[in-house]
Amino acid sequence: ELGWTESVPYLDRPPSPLEFYREWVSPNKPCIIRNAISHWPALKKWTSAYLREVVGPKVVSVAVTPNGYADAVFQDRFVMPEERQMPFMDFLDIVEKKVTSPNVFYVQKQCSNLTGEFPELVCDVQPDIPWMSEALGKKPDAVNFWLGESAAVTSLHKDHYENLYCVISGEKHFLLHPPSDRPFIPYELYQPATYRVSEDGSFEIVDEKSEEKVPWIPLDPLNPNLEQYPEYAQAKPLQCTVKAGEMLYLPSLWFHHVQQSHGCIAVNYWYDMEYDLKYSYYQLLDCLTKAVNVL
Repeated sequence: ELGWTESVPYLDRPPSPLEFYREWVSPNKPCIIRNAISHWPALKKWTSAYLREVVGPKVVSVAVTPNGYADAVFQDRFVMPEERQMPFMDFLDIVEKKVTSPNVFYVQKQCSNLTGEFPELVCDVQPDIPWMSEALGKKPDAVNFWLGESAAVTSLHKDHYENLYCVISGEKHFLLHPPSDRPFIPYELYQPATYRVSEDGSFEIVDEKSEEKVPWIPLDPLNPNLEQYPEYAQAKPLQCTVKAGEMLYLPSLWFHHVQQSHGCIAVNYWYDMEYDLKYSYYQLLDCLTKAVNVL
């Protein structure tokens, strides 16, 4: 389908597996689902005091940047965050502003960090979403835990996953583009690099010289440079806010840019997409876009 509504629709209950696959997964359409996680203990339990008690001094991976942009284009590089190992309670001190820092901290490691680094919290949510697992005939590849400052921003990108994004507290602000907007969204190749802290506490950008260049989107959809990227004026972004207790179904290959309220906590489930006609269509569109840009 190439015709999208101007807003993301809401469902008042979790659908049946057949209904969800037929109405949302197959046509590749996003929706926000209410009352899908209302039974999770996490919605009431995951206070700062509880997280301190349960996770407390455990050392976890935290993404640290000088500007809140991890995995984003900066100074003509694709710059990844410093992955800092630190006690979780020290991270909470920063989020709660008990300790001040000029940098931006975000628990966002996307390698099933909920099950890998925070197994103590899995019992407060679910290891998978049963109706989604039945609809797709598979379990999620990853379950991720997200907690960070409001300055932490996720740059515009897409994933090869069917994504169920569940907000536990606070809210997430999504800007979305369907795959059919690909001709209007710029991609360029960038040298990968990583933020590294110098002895004086400042950040330097260090090239990952052994790595291949990374295709990434240089455009900021909140403040697009239409002189540099005039095609983007033809794109039609959708914006939505996912509040505590709500779940966003973010279909595979949809472009998304994400902001959050301060201290927002979320858990998301990544299910591998089917590499079917939908994927072939996107690949064709991508190749045609690149060919036109070369001309």
